[in-house]
Amino acid sequence: MLIRGMGPTTFARAYRAGQRPTPRPRHVFIAVADHFEPERDGASLERQRLRVDRWLTDYPASVDGCCDSRGRPPQHTFFYPIECYTAEHLDKLAKLKRAGYGDVEVHLHHDDDNADSLRELLLRSTRTLHTRHGLLHQDASGQIRYGFIHGNWALDNSHPDGCHCGVNNELTVLRETGCYADFTMPAAPHAAQTRTINSIYDAIDDPQRSKSHDLGTPVTVDSERPAEGLLMIQGPLLVNHRRPWQKPRLENGNVAGSQPLSSHRIDDWLKARVGVAGHPAWQFIKLHTHGAWEANTDQWLGPSAAAFHHGLRETSRRYGFRYYYVTAREMAALVEQARQGRTDPDFDDLSITNQP
Repeated sequence: MLIRGMGPTTFARAYRAGQRPTPRPRHVFIAVADHFEPERDGASLERQRLRVDRWLTDYPASVDGCCDSRGRPPQHTFFYPIECYTAEHLDKLAKLKRAGYGDVEVHLHHDDDNADSLRELLLRSTRTLHTRHGLLHQDASGQIRYGFIHGNWALDNSHPDGCHCGVNNELTVLRETGCYADFTMPAAPHAAQTRTINSIYDAIDDPQRSKSHDLGTPVTVDSERPAEGLLMIQGPLLVNHRRPWQKPRLENGNVAGSQPLSSHRIDDWLKARVGVAGHPAWQFIKLHTHGAWEANTDQWLGPSAAAFHHGLRETSRRYGFRYYYVTAREMAALVEQARQGRTDPDFDDLSITNQP
């Protein structure tokens, strides 16, 4: 029995991942990539304000007393939709960032677009986020760097109906405008899901075709970053079928009212073994959510959040690993440290450098 949006090969890989024993890494890095859309469902400005204000007021209290192995509170990365720019929303999210609870990166929904207009929007928007709101980061050359999530999962024009993008060389445009990594996948059960799953890899753009990130070169210890490559950091994707009489269940790292936070899911995220090849001591868990929607907000700002964080602490003790809450940008920097073969993470060196 297949799951909608997954071809037989992808389903088989995800199924095999779900049957693997739980690994025993030494260091586990956890990032939450929030497709943060206050305007979703045609929300009025008043409702948008309520959605953002709840995060501003309730998130610090919801994680009070929760910390990782180095005493840091949970981190939340808000990927904000730049096509819906509202200055007051970004000002509020910037306050959370400055208070030490996360970061803000770039989210985009677009349709029937072209490379020139996409490039102009990305450059203009990232400049605004950086200069007006104090968001995003500059590398040593002065270039503004950003992490990216594509709306409607249609990265590099990958929607099977050809909608929600239109740019076959999107990976190139992203890289040239300062994108340090893409965090869109997994998309399953959406049909834009790539054949590559549970991976961190470098994708090379083919401007003559869509979905160039369907396959790529896995990041390995001592591997060189390709000059034309864009780093892809995927979240977990598994199929669980623990009982013969039960239907297969998809685990895609999504946190929602229909997929609540639970410490029972941690084993599955570990089984995905997302990491740098040749460096099994480090594992990367990238979760995703649409945190502005009220049913999903409840997962992060209600009692389930504190229960999850305490459950994570117990799981780390049981399996003997140290765990770290990181932002999307920090996760990408740690991937580069793993690529260099470092034994222990260096949290004093989390810079994002220029593309080679």
